[in-house]
Amino acid sequence: MTRTRLALTLLAAAVAGTTPFAQGPPMGPGMGPGGLNQPARELVSQFDADKDGRLNAVERKAARDFLAANPTPGRGGGGGRLGGGGGRGGGAAGPAAPGNAISPADVKPASTPLYDDGTLRTLFFTFENSDWDAELIAFNNTDVEVPATLVVDGKTYKDVGVHYRGASSFFGVPAGYKKSLNVAMDFVVPDQHLQGYKTLNLNNANGDPSLMRAVLYEHISSQYIPTPAANFMRVVINGEYWGVYTNVAQFNKDFLRDHFKTEEGVRWKVPGSPGGRGGLEYLGEDREAYKRLYEIKNKDNAASWNALINLTKVLNTTPVDQLEAALAPILNIDGTLRFLALENALVNSDGYWTRASDYNIYLDPTGRFHIIPHDINEAMMAGGPGGGGRGGMGPGGPGMPPPGGGMMPPPPGGGAMVPPQGGRGGGRGGGPGGGGVALDPLVAVHDASKPLISKLLAVPALREKYLGYIRDIATRWLDWNTLGPIAERYAALIRADVLADTKKVIDNAAFESSVAGLKTFADGRRAHLLK
Repeated sequence: MTRTRLALTLLAAAVAGTTPFAQGPPMGPGMGPGGLNQPARELVSQFDADKDGRLNAVERKAARDFLAANPTPGRGGGGGRLGGGGGRGGGAAGPAAPGNAISPADVKPASTPLYDDGTLRTLFFTFENSDWDAELIAFNNTDVEVPATLVVDGKTYKDVGVHYRGASSFFGVPAGYKKSLNVAMDFVVPDQHLQGYKTLNLNNANGDPSLMRAVLYEHISSQYIPTPAANFMRVVINGEYWGVYTNVAQFNKDFLRDHFKTEEGVRWKVPGSPGGRGGLEYLGEDREAYKRLYEIKNKDNAASWNALINLTKVLNTTPVDQLEAALAPILNIDGTLRFLALENALVNSDGYWTRASDYNIYLDPTGRFHIIPHDINEAMMAGGPGGGGRGGMGPGGPGMPPPGGGMMPPPPGGGAMVPPQGGRGGGRGGGPGGGGVALDPLVAVHDASKPLISKLLAVPALREKYLGYIRDIATRWLDWNTLGPIAERYAALIRADVLADTKKVIDNAAFESSVAGLKTFADGRRAHLLK
């Protein structure tokens, strides 16, 4: 059995009986007991004996013992069914080879900005426990941060908090291989930051043999809308090299400071979930119905939720000929059209157009909403989900309903299962082929569960503006004469370190052929959109 197939089989087994496509109402981002996106298990308050708000080594051991005896169904933490992931043959390939020994003295400090895309920094983490990998696996999807010392550019940062992040990027990777990391710089030391950033997201680029798609997407997207910055980082843990990661900025106050010149406003994350129904449908006036679908990242208050509800009501119930005027004061319409055009032109297979989830929402202090990208590493694939270009989960992938097929979950509050809303181009999963180069730019235009598309593009002027952005992206950025040199520059920057990585979940041949794959996508997508 191939590495990808086994990982997908394990992942499908984990959601058996709790998949959002099963009979019964969805339960929001958690998707029910044992679901892959269930809320984090709270352990700190239970085991924090000294009441300092975190767990020391003794307290963490007690918590791990508790998890081992009381595992979370379907999770890797504490001995759950998957035990930290399948992937790479589910262990059939054997343990990962030791990485090269590297010390801070071996690396020349960098002086460039943290997210400079021409810099390959090295982050040195030192955990107090030698079994740090098992500890991070045990505490996956809990509120426990594991402390580490971090050295960057010759400077030491004490007691940063680390945990494993991701869903398929966690479950699809076995213990001993690289998983995605979240780093809280100010876990213990107040206001501690790395060049002004308090959070780092170090992603293993699971499903992306090039490791470059998120950085390329950000490079293009940032020309049109505020987008989380992205570049590459080398990671060394307890003196051992763990490879190249993509470093993607957190959607937090630092992001607002960089892009909106304020740290105020309200932020929501729409968690990635097939059939999650987080597309801004109007669900009535009950705030609880929205809280099951949208994760508020600020202080929870009624005014914030009422503003979000009002946005959905105006978006979904206003007549077409009045919609633009009604939305203009409360939604950045032009930015939303750009967001949708980028997702479609670059075929973000985890995007709003296919799952109505995996994006961010920001309400600025003036009362205007903005739609912000999230999770952009699964774009720019020639085959699309289920089409041979992705090698991972997604609509049409193994263990999930095929594009244009299956049943969509009922709205919160119950009700019968409903068939997919047949968007132009073939139902729920998208356009011909379920994505890839042939994705219809007007996919989901009739899908009521995705009103940012179906309602906005019903306005002729807005549809024409959206299609203009599609043409602009195709003309300017999918031209390999423009995109190719950028991809080649990124590949040259990371190649030697990727090839030396013994912890990665791809092989060297896949990486070496990845630039050609990106060219195949760009050429094919551009030709399809401009024909």
